Amino acid sequence: MSRCSIVAVLNLALILFSALSFIGYGMACFFSNSMKREFLRYRLGSLRVLVGLLQWCAGTGLLAGMSVPWMGQVAAGGLAMMMLVAVVVRIQIKDSMLQTIPALLYLVLNTYLLLAGF
Repeated sequence: MSRCSIVAVLNLALILFSALSFIGYGMACFFSNSMKREFLRYRLGSLRVLVGLLQWCAGTGLLAGMSVPWMGQVAAGGLAMMMLVAVVVRIQIKDSMLQTIPALLYLVLNTYLLLAGF
């Protein structure tokens, strides 16, 4: 397998991982009582449904980006911005580093997807 095909397979796996994560997270924002409690803890209770919708749409946009590359890049950029805000919120509410790491990793992942292109 050539280096280019290895990178392409890795990028596809990263796109699928991020997309499915955010589609799932977005859906959980609508239906999960634990997500309702988390958003109250974040002091963002009134934004839970909007955040869920945006994350679901962006996750879907990552999948669409496999056919329409600009859509994937817009979605990745939007997710990176949301994760930057998530890191800031977690710092403001004094979450531990362990609690902040997932948002930080998704920030790095989606920034990579944005810059790597689709």
